[in-house]
Amino acid sequence: MIYKEYNRRDVLKLSGLAGLGIALSPLLSSFNFKDPMLQRKIPSSNALLPVIGLGTWQTFDVGNSGSDRERLSQVLVEMNKLGGRVIDSSPMYGSSEHVVGDLTQKADFKNNFFYATKVWISGREAGINQMQNSFKLMQRQQMDLMQIHNLVDWKVHVKTLRDWKAEGKIKYWGITHYTDSSHQQLEEVIKAEKPDFVQFNYSILSRHAEKSLFETIRKHNTATLINRPFETGRLFRATKGKTIPTWAKDYDINSWGQFFLKFILSNELVTCVIPGTSKPHHMIDNMMAGYGKLPDLKVREKMYSYIKSL
Repeated sequence: MIYKEYNRRDVLKLSGLAGLGIALSPLLSSFNFKDPMLQRKIPSSNALLPVIGLGTWQTFDVGNSGSDRERLSQVLVEMNKLGGRVIDSSPMYGSSEHVVGDLTQKADFKNNFFYATKVWISGREAGINQMQNSFKLMQRQQMDLMQIHNLVDWKVHVKTLRDWKAEGKIKYWGITHYTDSSHQQLEEVIKAEKPDFVQFNYSILSRHAEKSLFETIRKHNTATLINRPFETGRLFRATKGKTIPTWAKDYDINSWGQFFLKFILSNELVTCVIPGTSKPHHMIDNMMAGYGKLPDLKVREKMYSYIKSL
């Protein structure tokens, strides 16, 4: 993909948010628009993915609401303009797959995205039927990534996913979970089955994955999607009314969201983080974490200590 170079005024104008220039200026003030978003390799193919994507749990479960869909369309516009690609969904997420399909199908940039969803049911035939329905809802002939959601009946589904990858129905397959207690089982599946992707929880205050999961990922060349980067809002509640430290500016951090995302991205084994949002200005803020300087190991620990001290 080729990314156009934008200056600050261009982004405000293209986003339709020029009237919010004052409100957005702290987010955009030190943003380097001339370089593309940071990208990392999918080890099984060496293809590149931008490091910030979009999760759809709760945020895209809006059914046929016209006003909500209009706002979510703008979320996708902002994501595309600033170089994001990964959209992650699931049958578990209510109407999210359907909404993603409808909104992207109307966009002239629909093929820029990397579409990921999941199978979340027991039984081979039930899994096949559910995945076929996901293709229909998301309006895709080929899915970029199909994942086994929360490892439900994974021994059965992995056989189908391997076959579908060989047939070209999906490009990649993976496994997911969202709790620390699942990490050992994720490691066991990675070692045994060599999935292309693993998706799991990781944040500045939830670092259990650093104990051994990341090392297993490194050894087995597995791509990673990170969920719950803000711990369903707990991190924002903990920092509400607090000031971002001045030294964070040295790492192109201009919001708490960028602070939390850049901590995650400073781990080189993270392929892509998928925060969910239904608000265009939050989408812009999240995308900016994929640009500029990343913290090194020493600064990572400084960031962690700062948050722990609040």
